[in-house]
Amino acid sequence: MRLIAEKLTCVRGGRTLFRNLQFEVAAGRVLAITGPNGAGKSSLLRLIAGLLRPASGRIALEGGEPGQPVGPFAHFIGHLDATKGALRASENLEFMQVLLGGGGQTTGEALAALGLDGLADVPVRMFSAGQRRRLALARLLVAPRPLWLLDEPTTALDAEGQETFAALAAKHLAGGGLIVAATHAPLKIPSVQEIRLGTGGAA
Repeated sequence: MRLIAEKLTCVRGGRTLFRNLQFEVAAGRVLAITGPNGAGKSSLLRLIAGLLRPASGRIALEGGEPGQPVGPFAHFIGHLDATKGALRASENLEFMQVLLGGGGQTTGEALAALGLDGLADVPVRMFSAGQRRRLALARLLVAPRPLWLLDEPTTALDAEGQETFAALAAKHLAGGGLIVAATHAPLKIPSVQEIRLGTGGAA
């Protein structure tokens, strides 16, 4: 499986964020998108996920279903955690499991993998920012998809949480998965290639 972008141009609000961007990401590898705020890192993730349309160019996932968009093969976890504070941790994850089609770990197993097993019945409004981020990342485990699209995946995570994420990411890559991550911080995972937006060549 391989993710390909060809001559990709993104325009938002009348402003060109980047133009003629090209890259390839093979199975088992990570693409780290770096650059200053406003350079288009989050917009690029949304383009890949199919949440935005490119002004020009194309995005394809070779090895997926022919003619199908990339979105159904991808998990998109944005900068916000998309959790419901009134629901318990287990209820949040169960909802996402049903919405995304399941097929992976149980909610209990996923919570345990992210160090949240003791908090399954706690309303998410009582979670810290780091615990909310762990819960968002647990979605990756309850409904497996080959492509992870992650916006600042280690935001609010402590050192232990960052190690947990790195271990999960390494396992995903070892199984033939791909990761595209917008990040300001170095990703402590193997097989990382980088593109930097806002440097003149791609922006």
